[in-house]
Formats: sequence, structure tokens, C-alpha cells
Amino acid sequence: MLMVSGKAALMVIDVQEKLLSAIHDSERLSARIQWLISACDTLNTPVLFTEQYPKGLGHTLPALTRLVEQPEVVEKMHFSVVAANCLPTHWQDYSQVIVCGMETHVCVLQTVLELVKAGKEVFVVADAVGSRSEENRQLGLDRMRDAGAHIVSREMVIFELMQQAGTEQFKTISKQFLRGEQP
Repeated sequence: MLMVSGKAALMVIDVQEKLLSAIHDSERLSARIQWLISACDTLNTPVLFTEQYPKGLGHTLPALTRLVEQPEVVEKMHFSVVAANCLPTHWQDYSQVIVCGMETHVCVLQTVLELVKAGKEVFVVADAVGSRSEENRQLGLDRMRDAGAHIVSREMVIFELMQQAGTEQFKTISKQFLRGEQP
């Protein structure tokens, strides 16, 4: 199944100030998530930010939320966004959820498993998720794939959402996100 513009939305899970420094290869992960958010915003794909216990872990990195004109942020105490019951009502309209963030084997995993169980098509962006160890990141990805989630890359996301070349949207994306060295 392909990701389809209008059916898909991007969920950025728990990329928070106090947690990021503990994540393996955190600078690269942050840069990749910024790239993905910017590309999705350019493609008019809705973006939701989640925050796990922000009083203790801080808020979403400002470098991420400022990439979206009107960032939508939800707070949670459960590891899973679904279990926290904090998804905005209009998110029920999206049959496809693209997921990035951290930690892959905890909040991302539990959210993805419950989204799949709820009947959503879930696309986990492998090069835009992170954990404190690479081993836990890979175990989380493996488990999500085994549960029916699609494991994809950032470029897969943007090419599937665009669907074709030769458009103004393609030209913009190509210039901004596909030239030169990428994070």
C-alpha cells in the first residue's frame, strides 16, 4: 500500500529537550526529523507532535515545532499516544499515519502497535526514529514490522505523497530536499 496525500498525516513522537541527548546519534536523528517535518509541511501533510511527561522531559524541540505554521502538540503520560487518548478528534479522518520520533522500542513501538490494532495503516520512518541504543532501535523496528507496520525511509514518504514528477510541488521538493548531502 502506498502513502496517499490527503489520507496520511505525520506523527512526531516525543522528540523532547531532556530526552534527546540520551539518544544514539541524536544530532543526526534531529536533523533527519527536521528534514521530514519540513518536507511533509511543504506537501501539506498534517503534523502532530506528542510529548511524554513534558514537566519532566521538557517540550518538543523548538527547532521542530517552528517548522510548522500552527504546530499541534498533545501531552501524554501513557507511552502509547493511543492509550493516552490524546489524539485530536480530526485525526480519526486519517487512515494512514506516518510515524517518526523516539524512543523506537518504547513510545513509538507502543503507539504503532495500537494504531495498527485500531485499523490504521502505519508507516514507520526507519531513518527518523531513535533509541538510546541501536540494538533497541532495531528490535523496535523488527517488532513493528512483524505486527504489520510498514517500515519506510524519508524519501519513500515524500515520493509516495507526491506520486509524480513534473509538477511544481515536485520541483520545490527536489530543490529543497533532494539536492546535495542529506542528513
